[in-house]
Amino acid sequence: MKWTIPNILTLLRILLIPVLVVVFYMPGQWSYQLSAAIFGLAAVTDWLDGYLARRWEQTSAFGAFLDPVADKLMVAVALVLLVQDNPSPLFAVPAAIIIGREIVISALREWMAEIGARTKVAVSIVGKVKTTLQMVSILLLLFKVPLGPFPTHAAGVILLYIAAILTLWSMFVYLKAAWPILSGAEDVSSKDGA
Repeated sequence: MKWTIPNILTLLRILLIPVLVVVFYMPGQWSYQLSAAIFGLAAVTDWLDGYLARRWEQTSAFGAFLDPVADKLMVAVALVLLVQDNPSPLFAVPAAIIIGREIVISALREWMAEIGARTKVAVSIVGKVKTTLQMVSILLLLFKVPLGPFPTHAAGVILLYIAAILTLWSMFVYLKAAWPILSGAEDVSSKDGA
């Protein structure tokens, strides 16, 4: 593996996960804002590593594998922290939807790649919008305290629910695209060049 700036940024995002957890549980109101700053930094590196990899032509198999893993780990850990901090169905339901969808789609993509049909479940625009709303909602919820008259918590909850709805929608889009193969209506052997 070649150590490129995009790959280093992806690894940094993974290394920030335990830092986020420790800071989140530190005593004091400031821990929420610092947690939000750490999550925000991770979100920026998510955008930046992909941008730089394409711009500098430094895409790699390692980066292609690790980037989505880093994203899913950071989001899942942040959602678990938020549910633990706010133990109610209000947080548990959208968190379960988002984390559950990531598991389903990751498994679907892995299976589709094995049979040579990965492009059928490539990232869609709905998935990108969902990811953006998810990141913004988690950032607002971690920040917790209002920014002047702006109700960060309420806005975060609303965006989390919109992200959860888009999460379900994008999952159904991916499953619909894969359904001909999953249902046996389309021959799998034609996908792997056999």
